[in-house]
Amino acid sequence: MDWHAWHGAYDSPDSPLAERLHTVQHRISLALDDAPPGPLRVVSVCAGQGRDLIGALDGHPRRADVTARLVELDPRNTAEAHRAAAALGLPRVTAVTGDAALTDAYAGMAPADLVLLCGVFGNITLADIERVTGFCTRLCAENGTVIWTRNRQRPDVFPQVCGWLEERGFDRVWVSDPERAQGVGVHRYTGPPGELPPGERMFTFIGYDVLRGADHAR
Repeated sequence: MDWHAWHGAYDSPDSPLAERLHTVQHRISLALDDAPPGPLRVVSVCAGQGRDLIGALDGHPRRADVTARLVELDPRNTAEAHRAAAALGLPRVTAVTGDAALTDAYAGMAPADLVLLCGVFGNITLADIERVTGFCTRLCAENGTVIWTRNRQRPDVFPQVCGWLEERGFDRVWVSDPERAQGVGVHRYTGPPGELPPGERMFTFIGYDVLRGADHAR
């Protein structure tokens, strides 16, 4: 999979990914609106070109409060994110080329006020999704927000992901219409954050194309 070319679907206004992007940007804006005054920390896992956060910050009144780390493995996507942030005058939005699955990528930024897990859960195994929901209690600050996505293809695991988060102390804030192909969830953490351990792998990124191929082979 060419993950740089994959972003082209966002430029088709009628595509499910463009609809998802618009929804995520709107939910980010609302989360920033609801956050208490003062500095805000944001981390984005498998951030791609950072279109969700950077687009939401464009013109937002809290943009100057945000310090963000966008972690992405493809250096072409990181470069795109860096250019977009610079063009909008967002010096504290940093795009980092690295393995977003490693806890070390978030050192000094966790616990964060906003954690973005967009485009992650559709590319990893169900066991790893559950594992990541556990790490969310360490990535996310108390009263912080997690915005996440998962397609609604059958078998639809979206409700199961909601359950895992809610078992771990997250309150459901909002979820998208289940009839939409690309689901978006917003959860707020109500407990005290645990310490994010160094040197641990939270998940293995496989890719939705490989996962679907394995399902068809069964």
